[in-house]
Amino acid sequence: MQNYYLAQINVARMKAPLDDPIMAEFKTAIDEVNAIAESSPGFVWRLQDEDGDATNIRAYDDPKILVNMSAWESAPQLQTYVYNSLHKDFFIRRRQWFEKYEGQHFGMWWVPVGQFPTAAEGRERIEYLTLHGESAKCFTFKQLHAAPLPKVHSA
Repeated sequence: MQNYYLAQINVARMKAPLDDPIMAEFKTAIDEVNAIAESSPGFVWRLQDEDGDATNIRAYDDPKILVNMSAWESAPQLQTYVYNSLHKDFFIRRRQWFEKYEGQHFGMWWVPVGQFPTAAEGRERIEYLTLHGESAKCFTFKQLHAAPLPKVHSA
């Protein structure tokens, strides 16, 4: 039985507000890209409001910074979604809609099954990664960390 899920956060600063024509193609594709994630093997959860949208959730004071968070059963499953689905097409073209982000824009960490992170926790994790580098607290595909071992209770 799996004890941990892999949480991920990615942040991006838009070139313009979501209702600007510059952002139209990106905005139009959000639902389709999210649907692909949700139907992908290993997908568990994604950050969203009551309308199923995450673009209104703010982890930063800057309203042009979007936060995307999700949880997956494993790193290979997340990696397959990121680099081998429609998501890849938008990832490759991200500079059309997003500015170069100062600091880390992507990070992962393990969360106990049933406990999903908040946007504030995701921000804290990625800021830690930016300041301190990769560790079990937050890492990237370059330096994966294994899930913690289950705690053994002594009798």
